[in-house]
Amino acid sequence: MPRSHLACAMVTPFTRNGGLDLPGTQHLAAALVDEGGCDGLVVGGTTGESPTTSDAEKTAVVQAVAEAVGGRARIVAGVGSNDTRHAIALAHAAEKAGAHELLVVTPYYSRPPQEAVEAHFRMVADAVGIPLMLYDIPVRTGVALSYDTLCRLAEHPRVTGVKDCAYDLMKSARTMAATGLAYHSGCDELNLPLRAIGAAGCVSTVANVAAREVRGVLDAYDAGDPDEAARRHLALTPLIDAMMSRLPGTVTAKALLGTLGRPGGPVRPPLFEADATVEAGLADAYASATCSTSPLPAQPVG
Repeated sequence: MPRSHLACAMVTPFTRNGGLDLPGTQHLAAALVDEGGCDGLVVGGTTGESPTTSDAEKTAVVQAVAEAVGGRARIVAGVGSNDTRHAIALAHAAEKAGAHELLVVTPYYSRPPQEAVEAHFRMVADAVGIPLMLYDIPVRTGVALSYDTLCRLAEHPRVTGVKDCAYDLMKSARTMAATGLAYHSGCDELNLPLRAIGAAGCVSTVANVAAREVRGVLDAYDAGDPDEAARRHLALTPLIDAMMSRLPGTVTAKALLGTLGRPGGPVRPPLFEADATVEAGLADAYASATCSTSPLPAQPVG
C-alpha cells in the first residue's frame, strides 16, 4: 500500500498590518514539511484566505512556497473562481510560479448546472500542463459535483484528484470504485474513514498546528494497525472539533499558530480574530491532542 499523502491546507501568513508575510510563509512551509511530515502543501485555498487575497498575492505565495520547499513537497495552488476566464488566468500564473498541481473549486454563486460545471473544469484542464485536483465543497459553493460528472471528468488526462468536502461517503466510495481519481479527505474528521475505503490521503487544516499528529493517524493505518489508527484519530478529534466546528478553520489555525509563536498573523475582514476565550479553549484542545499521541516512525514509501 502506498504511503498516505498528507497535504496541509496552509494558512497565508500576514504581517500585523495585514500585508503578505512572505518570509513567514516560507518559514511555516519549511516547518510543515521538515518537522510536520507533510509531503504536500495546498496554498491559496479556503484556509489560505483565497477570497481576500489578490491575484498578485496568490502568485507571490505560490512562488515563495515553491522556492522554499518545492524540491521536497508537492505544491498545490488554489486557482478557483466563479469566472472560468479568471480561473484559467490564475492557473497559468500558478503553473509559471512553480505549482505542481492546481486545486480548482466548483464555480460558486452562479449555481451552474452540471454540464456547465464539467465544461468549466475541462477548460481549465485544457489550458495548463499540470494536474488538477477537483474541489467538491457544496456547503460553500452551493453546487456539488455529481457522481456522473466526476466519472466523466476522470477521463481527462489532467484531472487526477479530488479534495472531498462533500460529506457524501456513498458518492465518494462509488467514485473511487469507478475511477482512478486520487481522493483526499478535505474534512479532518473524515481523514481516517476515507483512507479506510481507499482515499489517497488528506488535505488537512488541522495540520497547520498538528501535522505530526495527523501524520500519525495515517501512518498507523498504513502500518496495518487500524486499532492504533483509530485511537490516534479519536485522540485528535477534540482538537478537530475545536478548530472546525464553530469558527472557520482559518481563524482557529491562525489563533493557535500565534499561541505557538509561529507565523500566521491576523485574518482579513470579513473574518474576525478569535477572542481570548476561544484561544484558551483551542490551546487546551491542542495540549490534550499533542500530549496523547506521539509520532510513529516514518513508513517506507512503496
